[in-house]
Order: sequence, then C-alpha cells, then structure tokens
Amino acid sequence: MSEPSKKVNLVEPITVDSIAVRRDHYFPGAYIIDFPLDFTPDHVWQDIFEREWKSSRHLWDRKIFVIGNKLRLVTTASDIEDKVDWIKQIIERTNLGIELYNKETEARKVEKEEKTKQAPEEERVYVDVIRETLKKKFSTV
Repeated sequence: MSEPSKKVNLVEPITVDSIAVRRDHYFPGAYIIDFPLDFTPDHVWQDIFEREWKSSRHLWDRKIFVIGNKLRLVTTASDIEDKVDWIKQIIERTNLGIELYNKETEARKVEKEEKTKQAPEEERVYVDVIRETLKKKFSTV
C-alpha cells in the first residue's frame, strides 16, 4: 500500500533573500517569483494544489507552478502582498486536501485488510456447508 502523502509548506520564516524575483521575458509587465517550499511535494500534493489554485477566482493576473521544491508565481507587480496571502491560502487548502486523501486511503487500506481477514473464515464456512450437504447426500440411513 502507498505511503501517506505529506503536507508541504513555504519555508518559514520567509526572507527576501530566499525568494528569487526576476522579469518574465514572455509576458510584458510580468515577473517570476520563486517561493521556497520545505520539501519537494509528491504527485498527490501537486495534483490537489493544481486543482485548488485553478478553482481560485484569481486566475486573471497570475499563474503558479510547482517546480521541484519551490512555487513559481508568474504575475504582475501589483498587489504582491495579497498574492502572497493567496498562495498561503492555496497551500492551506491543499494540505487540508492531503489530510482528507490520507484518511480515505487509510480507510480503504483497513477495509481491504478486513476483507482479507474475512476471506479464510468465509471459505471455512462454505467448506463446512458443502461437507454437510455431501454428508446428507451420501450418508447411509
């Protein structure tokens, strides 16, 4: 069974020196801002993260990508403080999604283990029923 997925957060405390900022050469007026993460997220975290940010109402002036152990924000220079808050909210919602995913995965694992434990008992019951039927059919009166 797979390992539980781990939560990912921005490296705290966030310092200006830990954030790379540069001009985006593809989009006029846009900047690329790289925020460090505490570790590289797995595919489950990345899938939930992508779903969360794409369902956001703030898609018109920003895009965000997971690249290794950082989040890359491509955006305009306006309202950076709000955008950082937005990133934190998306991460928080993603981590809540990870909790739910892990609970569901654990529940499926427990259910599968229970079925595996029940199988030999059910088989024994069926064998007993078959033996009893055969005994009745072939016993001499």
